Amino acid sequence: AAAVNELEAVLLTIITASTPLLLAAIGELVVERSGVLNLGVEGMMIMGAVSGFAAAYTSGSLRRAWPCRRRPASASRSCSRT
Repeated sequence: AAAVNELEAVLLTIITASTPLLLAAIGELVVERSGVLNLGVEGMMIMGAVSGFAAAYTSGSLRRAWPCRRRPASASRSCSRT
């Protein structure tokens, strides 16, 4: 039973990690079928990820999405979300 769970975890990780690459490849396929040669797909993916992270961090939505770190029981302050 443990081997099945490990195999399932590996397959789910592969599917999750390959989804952005699959979407970029499908987009590139559509663009090339229209006659445009675009060689910068990887660069656009990286810049999109960096821009998205910067926008989320700057707007504060990233800090709200991450759960608070666990504090020891002796800490009296609760987690503040700003």
